[in-house]
Amino acid sequence: MKITKHTVSELEYTLTNSNGMLLDTTKDREPILYLHGVGALIKGLEEALEGKGVGDKFQTNVKAKEAYGEFHDEMVYIVPKANFQGESEEDQLREGMQVQVDTNNGVTVALVTKIEGEDVTLDLNHPLAGMDLCFAVEVKSIRQATNEEIEHKHAHKGGSCTH
Repeated sequence: MKITKHTVSELEYTLTNSNGMLLDTTKDREPILYLHGVGALIKGLEEALEGKGVGDKFQTNVKAKEAYGEFHDEMVYIVPKANFQGESEEDQLREGMQVQVDTNNGVTVALVTKIEGEDVTLDLNHPLAGMDLCFAVEVKSIRQATNEEIEHKHAHKGGSCTH
């Protein structure tokens, strides 16, 4: 069986950036389950998986445009520190933390990149935006998706829904 639309595959992978820095891996944890053809993975990786079979090992480089998109300066905002409230020391705003913010498109996650005086810089780009990504992938298994998985647009461990 090959990876085609509405198949579920189990994948092991290692993800690095174009400089070879490790970003993520399934090493020492379970492989991921993935429903093909519904946009569950970034476009460039999904395209590279099309037609692969069990046991296939491959490497693919995915340009930023086909991954998490280009970095957009217009998605970086400076907002007043007073907009944030923390009740405990744990809740104190600090650089590098992620916060939920209300936008015109609903609630999203932003990265606090700078705190200067009463100004807080928030980056709403995906953390991997603007990066070319390198994947080393091994296909561990492939099966036909269940009707429930197709309806829910994601794979279920064992084929049945647990949410």
